[in-house]
Amino acid sequence: MMTLFPVDIEDKAARIIAHYKERQLMLSTAESCTGGLIAGALTEIAGSSAVVDRGFVTYTNEAKAELIGVSAATLDAFGAVSKETALQMVHGALYRSRADVAVAVTGIAGPTGGSLEKPVGLVHVAAKARSGRLIHREMLYGDIGRSEIRLATVRTALDMLMEAAQAAA
Repeated sequence: MMTLFPVDIEDKAARIIAHYKERQLMLSTAESCTGGLIAGALTEIAGSSAVVDRGFVTYTNEAKAELIGVSAATLDAFGAVSKETALQMVHGALYRSRADVAVAVTGIAGPTGGSLEKPVGLVHVAAKARSGRLIHREMLYGDIGRSEIRLATVRTALDMLMEAAQAAA
C-alpha cells in the first residue's frame, strides 16, 4: 500500500491516534515550517477524525497573530523562530480549538533564511495539554536539507504529542 509519509512517521501517527482515541482526547496543531505536515501525517490514519480537531498553518507573522493570537510584541522582540513564539503558538492552538492537547512548530527549514543566531535547521517545538503540562524543545537539526528538516520536525512533534498526552488523560 502506498503511503504519503515514511513508515516510521506513519507508525508514530497511528500510535497517537489509537492512544488519543482510547483516552477520548482531541488534538490540534499550529504549524509554520512544516506547513501542515503534522496534521497531514495524523489524518493519513483512518479514524483520525475522532482525534484531530483542527490544524492551523500559520506561515506568516500575520497568520500567527490573527489565527492563534501570537502577540506582535513577541514577534518583534523574539522573532517568528523563537521559544517565546512557539509557546504562544501552542497556547493559541489549544485555546482556539476543542483540543485537549496541542503541538506547535516554528523554524528555519532552509535552504535560505538562516543566520548565525538562528541557523538553518533550528526549530522550536512546543506541546501543551489543557491540564497545564507544557513541553518545549529547541531542535538543531543542522542544514540537512529542507525536506529532511521538515520530516525531522514532524517526528519530534509526534513524539511530543504522545508525551503531552500522558498528562492530559
